[in-house]
Amino acid sequence: MADELGVWLEAARVGTLTRGRRGLRFAYSDEAVERWPGNTPLISCSLPVSTRTQVADAFFEGLLPEGSYRDQLAGRAGVVSSDAFGLLRAYGRDIAGALVVSDTDVGPRPGEVLPLSGEDLATEVAELTDRPLGVHDDSELSIPGLQDKMLLVDLGDGRWGRPLHGRPSTHILKLDHRLHRGLVAAEGACLAVARAAGLPAADAQLVAVGDADCLIIRRFDRSNDVDAEGNLLTHRIHQEDSCQALGRSPRQKYEVRQGGGGPELSEIAALLDRHAAEPTAELYRLLEAVTFRVLIGDADAHGKNITFLLDPPGTIRLAPLYDTVPTVLWPQLNTEAAMTIAGMLNLASVTPETIAAEAHRWRLPRDPAAALATDVAQRVRAVVEENIVGISDERLRAHLLTRTGRFLGL
Repeated sequence: MADELGVWLEAARVGTLTRGRRGLRFAYSDEAVERWPGNTPLISCSLPVSTRTQVADAFFEGLLPEGSYRDQLAGRAGVVSSDAFGLLRAYGRDIAGALVVSDTDVGPRPGEVLPLSGEDLATEVAELTDRPLGVHDDSELSIPGLQDKMLLVDLGDGRWGRPLHGRPSTHILKLDHRLHRGLVAAEGACLAVARAAGLPAADAQLVAVGDADCLIIRRFDRSNDVDAEGNLLTHRIHQEDSCQALGRSPRQKYEVRQGGGGPELSEIAALLDRHAAEPTAELYRLLEAVTFRVLIGDADAHGKNITFLLDPPGTIRLAPLYDTVPTVLWPQLNTEAAMTIAGMLNLASVTPETIAAEAHRWRLPRDPAAALATDVAQRVRAVVEENIVGISDERLRAHLLTRTGRFLGL
């Protein structure tokens, strides 16, 4: 088989992915070079439009799952786990963002959907441990991460389907953690609090599937439309996480932990400053997101949990909040920040002034930054105090009140 795969952005063939003894390489097509100016962050900030062939391991590795999930997918595809190219050949038709990676003579195709009954879905969820991402022989999909999850297509009226042959998925189902029960419920509650407090956050619903708690999350890198015949059309929206944008391996997602070397907030801010259509507005959105994760005690806000939407092509903006888990409620998990905030790792000690000091590194003025951080805390506290989103977990509710109170000096 040729060591060459085509890369499409929507319907446009934008380049070619090749592999050699030194890893993955990407070259933009002549059509892409003619259509977009040089240095445009078209598929990634780390892979701007250019006439030269570029090192592409970090970006394309970032499209694949991690750990044992990757090992199992590799076994199903008949390749070794380290073979990112072979994995993308098998699973590159529905991936994070708007790209399609496939054999060069095939290209994108609409795919199909297999409707799932309630019993079918329960069976799929029960088998996730043995079948990562709910992959079957007719699945050609991938999503990063280390959790038990699968991709679904919303068929309306509470009905779900399994995407086949590269059909774009619309939702991600996450199964509750086997050891740390209640994680998905807490994540869903925190996302609801964020939305009620006026912060952009992924839409999610907690559902029972069989005897398992699951969080079903609407993908923010997909949009739906209906054609004249009433058929559902799903459009891809391009995205990349900050590891991909900075050319870091997924193994370098933490700034300090697990060997370190991961993205720093100042580097993420620099990308927004350089490539966002409205840099100042995006930097303040980053400040709000950082503040919210501090308030809930999310120590897992690493480089793969901060994402950019490359929409329209050539510009970036922050994606909505996702993976907002108050990890400090589970003592077995990490309690120190995944990224330093003005040099600090202890989330409980972060104040509005700490946030302002970090924002000052991004060239934002201190006083407005501290005022915005305080405002976020006040909005979150009001949502919790007034029980606007109906937090059923009293431990989480008490935690959020304690955290916001300490942050506000109450």
